Amino acid sequence: MVAGMSKSGESSARFLLKHGAEVYVYDDVVSEGIASLMSELEDLGAHIVDAEGFIDATLICDILVLSPGIPIDNPLPIAFKKQGKSIIGEAELGATYLRANVVAVTGTNGKTTTVSMLNSILLSAGLNSVACGNIGTPIVGEVENLGLDDYAVAEISSFQLETLSSLRPHIAIVTNITEDHLNRHYNMENYIFLKRKILRNLRESEYAVLNYDDEEVRNFAQHTKAKVVFFSLNSTIDGAYYENGAIYFNGEKYLDVKDMIVKGEHNVYNALACVAAAHILGIDKDKTAEAICSFKGIKHRIEEIATVNGITYIDDSKGTNVDATVKAVSTMQNPTVILLGGQDKGYDYVPLFAELKNSNVIHAVLYGENRFKLLNAAIKSGFISFSLCSEFDTAVRLSGFIAKSGQSVLLSPASSSFDSFSNYEERGDAFRNLVEGMNESFEE
Repeated sequence: MVAGMSKSGESSARFLLKHGAEVYVYDDVVSEGIASLMSELEDLGAHIVDAEGFIDATLICDILVLSPGIPIDNPLPIAFKKQGKSIIGEAELGATYLRANVVAVTGTNGKTTTVSMLNSILLSAGLNSVACGNIGTPIVGEVENLGLDDYAVAEISSFQLETLSSLRPHIAIVTNITEDHLNRHYNMENYIFLKRKILRNLRESEYAVLNYDDEEVRNFAQHTKAKVVFFSLNSTIDGAYYENGAIYFNGEKYLDVKDMIVKGEHNVYNALACVAAAHILGIDKDKTAEAICSFKGIKHRIEEIATVNGITYIDDSKGTNVDATVKAVSTMQNPTVILLGGQDKGYDYVPLFAELKNSNVIHAVLYGENRFKLLNAAIKSGFISFSLCSEFDTAVRLSGFIAKSGQSVLLSPASSSFDSFSNYEERGDAFRNLVEGMNESFEE
């Protein structure tokens, strides 16, 4: 059974059908798009399971391929577990068949940028490489496109790590660990345990690239047989480090940070991790530096989308936790109105507002399902310049009235998008459309 018809579920079902498995497909939220997909999969030989029949289907099926969006304490995986049957994820299915060299990246923040930046380095070096995993292209969808000499640079989330056991990357990168997804994982101990799973299968011939400045991640070195290579912004270490405005690896200069297109301390960390991985892989130093310096960033991560009536609008919809939003705020040079809100992930927002008080944020528009929790945190921390509304589109328009020419509006919600959107990409696209609509109004 393949449960959850997201990109990963669809790729899993198609792969299994192609290779002769008897496949049952199930999703508890059947939208028009999902219904159309399931009908297409049925034409290819799949059996559709509805909400009333999924327990019966668990008696027939041997293995559950679980979407990352479905928690492992959901009734469906529990039913499989009670019968002693296997529960895997799409990433595990892909890892079972993948022949390529794998560089796996996990952590709370910086995963997508690090994967994208490293993939561009590999491509610039003339290697056949794909960015896959949680970044949007399922691993199982690339299995048949990659051979023994190719590279899969895989973003691995904590949700995927719940059902991942076979992956043995040649290099595992851990960017950082901060509070995230506590509504799913219940506490930090569980969350940290899942992140550490990325190192579980590494042998002495593999490498763990770890953030030396993050104490929790630094301690991961005690839990792996692999060779440990650190990266640091604050210390001159054996590995990749920052010193006097430049990035070095063991005394060898790679690049000046001022030459990077993407700015901010968080992007220096991403570049450090990539330099460490590139050095391990033996990639030419100049090609590595050129690829990092020319890297333009990723969509929905501190992305300037338009200037309307003198106000600069910036999309950081990917800022779905407190730490990511604090990093985005730190890059703001002008007085900024910030949009905060969505679905709560179990955070204490008081530290966020404490940071906002010492930043260029002059006003916060609080919206969405968790707006009252944000409101209480703002008041508790003494941050008093805020507005409150329920709907996302109202919040965006309101921010445009509050900000003045020469100022910025930053969408960095510190929250999940699932109260109103399917994912952060859809939220970011909605933000862009609303801003472009404002621009058209002003032009008229």
